Amino acid sequence: MPLYEETDFVNLAITDVRLTPILVADPPLLNRQGLHQPYTPRLIVEVVTADGVTGVGETYGDATYLELAAPFAERLKGCRVSDLNGLFTVADQVAVDASRVENAVDVGGLRGVQTADKLRLSVVSGFEVACLDALGKALGLPVHALLGGKLRDSVAYSAYLFYKWAAHPDGVPAGKDDWGAALDPAGVVEQARRFTERYGFTSFKLKGGVFPPDEEIAAIKALAEAFPGHPLRLDPNGAWSVETSVKVARELGDVLEYLEDPALGTPAMAEVAERTGVPLATNMCVTTFAEIPEAFTKGAVQVVLSDHHYWGGLRNTQQLAAVCRTFGVGVSMHSNTHLGISLAAMTHVAATVPNLHHACDSHYPWQSEDVLTERLAFDGGRVAVSDAPGLGVELDRERLAALHRRWLDDDGALRDRDDAAAMRVADPQWVTPALPRW
Repeated sequence: MPLYEETDFVNLAITDVRLTPILVADPPLLNRQGLHQPYTPRLIVEVVTADGVTGVGETYGDATYLELAAPFAERLKGCRVSDLNGLFTVADQVAVDASRVENAVDVGGLRGVQTADKLRLSVVSGFEVACLDALGKALGLPVHALLGGKLRDSVAYSAYLFYKWAAHPDGVPAGKDDWGAALDPAGVVEQARRFTERYGFTSFKLKGGVFPPDEEIAAIKALAEAFPGHPLRLDPNGAWSVETSVKVARELGDVLEYLEDPALGTPAMAEVAERTGVPLATNMCVTTFAEIPEAFTKGAVQVVLSDHHYWGGLRNTQQLAAVCRTFGVGVSMHSNTHLGISLAAMTHVAATVPNLHHACDSHYPWQSEDVLTERLAFDGGRVAVSDAPGLGVELDRERLAALHRRWLDDDGALRDRDDAAAMRVADPQWVTPALPRW
């Protein structure tokens, strides 16, 4: 990444980078690996330019990400916020302790094996968003304009339904909310009703892989009866065998918009796709550009769920969408636990994608805490695309400091997301089930 000395762009030079790890309250949501912990780690990135403009970004906050983010941040000082391509060059220059990431399971993202390259992309994404935010503010342009311009004024999101306990088993205040439990079809339908009443969502995705398939089939059928004609999705995170996946697809073929990652890996997904007419979506077997050829040529997926956090940022997300369009594969957006900075970034890039024909996922309604002065709002299940400079959001520094103090006060037990460890608080014998589970 070239440095700037006496040039017309000196005011865009990065003079400081601030990294603030935080712990954010998370409800007791269930998935195939276990339970969300009472608090989840996130990292807030701030880049400051020579003329005092500050851009913000957000990404994962687990220890492996922090270990790479700190030296990465140091190398950015003196570079310019507009040199976005150079971010990847800088990332390649930062050493990664391969023993800590190679073949380690990403327990938070549920997207398979972690690698050093995937880790670098996830770190780059937060810095890229921060640079785009700063650049937009400096130029008086919204981020979507820097990405080529918006194609829509608002972006549709889907209600993200979870099987859920009423509270965390250890009684941590973060687990107390007004959503209540959802452990059967009736509870799932009631949760969906609340999402509709509060946010106006018109499509629904259920995180599966928690209960035996017949119970989750019943929940989807209950949703179809309660919300006739509304798009429905089911995501068991690769918990099923090919045979089970085919069985579920056949039973729900008339109500599902798509079935997400029913079986683990591209070969298994390809076999399921060959034996059923239900579209298959993924955020697990296609998570890098290198994984695209096999998946697309084998017809393993019909919808790719992008995620700028691990694809390397907003511009890589656009490139992914272009590849999908070339092969006639649909595109939407995956979500993990995130705050308003990420939702703003998701909305800006989603507004620029031509072939966005499915509502995006978002955990944001589940998050009771944020680091912004004003929460982003869902209206009719949609988020308006901001035309303000940058992302159009502002940090609440008092709130950021409070969530950082929580991180500092933690003894290290919650600084790495571990859904299996959270489940063991209630069930000491719990181990992450072997796959396929059913």
